[in-house]
Amino acid sequence: MAATTGLAVANIYYNQPMLGLIETSMPGALTALVPTVTQLGYALGLFLLVPLGDRVERRGLIVLQFLLLSVALVLAAVAPTPALLLGASLVLGALATVAQQIVPFAAHLAPAERSGAVIGKVMAGLLCGILLSRTLAGFVAEHAGWRAMFWLGVPLALIAAAILRAMLPTSRAKGDHHGEGPRYAQLLASLWHLWRRHRALRLATLTQGLLFAAFSAFWSILALRLAQVGQGAGVAGLFGVIGAVGILAAPMAGHVADRRGPHATIVVGVALMVVAWIIAMTFSGVVGLALACVVLDLAVQSALISHQHIVYALDQGARARLNTLFMGGMFLLGAAGSALAALAWHGAAWTGVSVLGLALGVGAGLVNWLARRPQEA
Repeated sequence: MAATTGLAVANIYYNQPMLGLIETSMPGALTALVPTVTQLGYALGLFLLVPLGDRVERRGLIVLQFLLLSVALVLAAVAPTPALLLGASLVLGALATVAQQIVPFAAHLAPAERSGAVIGKVMAGLLCGILLSRTLAGFVAEHAGWRAMFWLGVPLALIAAAILRAMLPTSRAKGDHHGEGPRYAQLLASLWHLWRRHRALRLATLTQGLLFAAFSAFWSILALRLAQVGQGAGVAGLFGVIGAVGILAAPMAGHVADRRGPHATIVVGVALMVVAWIIAMTFSGVVGLALACVVLDLAVQSALISHQHIVYALDQGARARLNTLFMGGMFLLGAAGSALAALAWHGAAWTGVSVLGLALGVGAGLVNWLARRPQEA
């Protein structure tokens, strides 16, 4: 499950190290929006597709999304214009949310006392997909062109569908046998009630969203910063391997959350995010950026596992919808971070991006401080 989660989420990050090559073959302002539109598609899929995990048979839903994802990859590979590439990217991002069908399914299958550890392992696969996708895409794009990477994604999605079809148990959501469960429209309507009911969900979403915005700001601009110092898509992709060191935090963070509670790990994650951007601002060469990359990925992963531990414990019967709200909010703020980073880059180059990332990290710290305060009666 961890490996296929990584394969799914990788699809929304292939474009980042390839952006310079895409802009070369498709000049124009629209091309620069490809990463942002892909993330917006992912957020859209979180709100419209992931809630289905509380309604329909999960294995079939996961397999179907992987099959449709392979079609979206074909559309991206053959897109002749920036506008059509943006459209394909939006659909691709939405279907890549199959990763977020797998995560709550893993939590559902795990014993309660091992939930944090299991989530940590699956999220390690997800973060591995995020980071190593850049390495793979950078290498493939540099040697075979950016379209080749989307073509390569097609058989990978089909393989994931076949593996999960063979290995996952069937698992019907509550009320699915005779239609007693909430209909799709009711599932979507219930999102607002869950959001209002759970203060911990709102604060976890905002804190993690700000951290992910800082994370997205770094990765969406990294290829452009490296190009300034004479490095191409291959080097930008290698940063995925460097950042993968932070993946080691996932299982460890899960075990700590199971044993000592999640809040201490969140504080550490927020502090590391601030440190990462101080490093990126002060030492903006290749070596400094590599160090910042490791610390930044460690930061966002540590906090993410702990926040998911909190969110999934709120209502076991609504885990897919809770995941929709949490991850949807996180990716919306991530898309905002990418968009703001593009503006900061054009206005003040890497210094502007660094100030933005640092401000987002500090903002996450303030929200986390509010989350720890006792709620007034």
